[in-house]
Amino acid sequence: MTAAQLAVAFFLQMAVILAACRLVGLAARRIGQPQVVGEMIAGVLIGPSLLGLLWPGLQRQIFPADSFKVLYVGAELGVGLYMFLVGVEFKTELFRQRVRSAVVVSLSGMIVPFVLGAALAVWLVRVPGLFPPRATVWQAVLFLGAAMAITAFPMLARIIYERGLTGTALGTLALAAGCIDDAAWCVLATVVASFGGGAVAAVATIAGGALYAVVTLTVVRRLLAPLERRVQRDGELTPAGLAIVLMLFLAGSWITDAIGIHTVFGGFLLGVAMPRGMLTRELTRQLEPFAVVFLLPMFFTFSGLNTRLDMVDSPQLLLIALSVLVAACLGKGVACWAASRWNDEDNRTAMAVGTLMNARGLMELIVINIGLQHGIIQPALFSVQVLMAIVTTLMASPVFQWVYGRHTRAAGAPPDHGAVAIS
Repeated sequence: MTAAQLAVAFFLQMAVILAACRLVGLAARRIGQPQVVGEMIAGVLIGPSLLGLLWPGLQRQIFPADSFKVLYVGAELGVGLYMFLVGVEFKTELFRQRVRSAVVVSLSGMIVPFVLGAALAVWLVRVPGLFPPRATVWQAVLFLGAAMAITAFPMLARIIYERGLTGTALGTLALAAGCIDDAAWCVLATVVASFGGGAVAAVATIAGGALYAVVTLTVVRRLLAPLERRVQRDGELTPAGLAIVLMLFLAGSWITDAIGIHTVFGGFLLGVAMPRGMLTRELTRQLEPFAVVFLLPMFFTFSGLNTRLDMVDSPQLLLIALSVLVAACLGKGVACWAASRWNDEDNRTAMAVGTLMNARGLMELIVINIGLQHGIIQPALFSVQVLMAIVTTLMASPVFQWVYGRHTRAAGAPPDHGAVAIS
């Protein structure tokens, strides 16, 4: 396809993508699910799993293979900007409020699913078509363990906010534990680095990533302090200030990709480094609507185009899918419940914490897309992991409602867009 044809195809694709995500998202909201659940499902529906199965000619006409590169760029930009906003929302003060309980719950919610994922990987790495032939057992163990240990922190925050539980014992404990769970990204970075060219390259990549993190969280944070003071003085983030932040975001994404770590790490760490105050509020206000409403649906669609649920069509793969789902729920839900009880939380609170921590949401899709893009996993296992992400995310709201009951909502429900609001 020529550049002009790609541009025309892109306009049609975006119209279809936005319509599907909004319609399915609206349906999800009507049954009490977050918008992100509908958008995750919409991405699968307009991919080969449904539209390509029922109308393969139409699906190929809307999403020709040549256009995947354009969607990939948009998807990377969308998920990178989203992770930047997640970093902006990252609240380190939560640790100080309930540090002991949060650390115990979070470690349980990482170690147990990691061990279960590792055990599954030892089995699955020997099953043809799930991992590439060049994948070693320890690479499979690290990747699947990290993928199982991820929590959908923004969705967790959304449920807590909607229920009016911000600042309560449950809300503080769950949010702090969810924050700490982001350590699983470090394991993922290690796996991605190891696929870049052997042990020496992996060590160099990890060292480069550590250096980037240190510089970003110290030097860059101090350099950004005057921008925060200027925003407070002016009462707004000017276009010039926004341009500076976006340049830093793009440069950070390029650096982490250049050293062998995925671009999302660069954006996330820069978001964490942003001075808290009016600057972060202005960044959220100005960037969230476009990032979440326009860019992020491209990521869901790109994930859906790589999802082939028809590949999970044998008794063995169905057993694998069920095993992954059971291990995910046991590793997160049950382990976090047990850890909360061990820290003297009442049973109702402990069950609520386990339910919230069990949701994988968009975070899981990010992880498995990184795995697919770097050749760590193959499409069949990718599809199995997409199923797990959708099911555990679908479970979160109704199970939380069942175990914790209705609570007074905050003064106003959050909008259906925003890093915290949708996932």
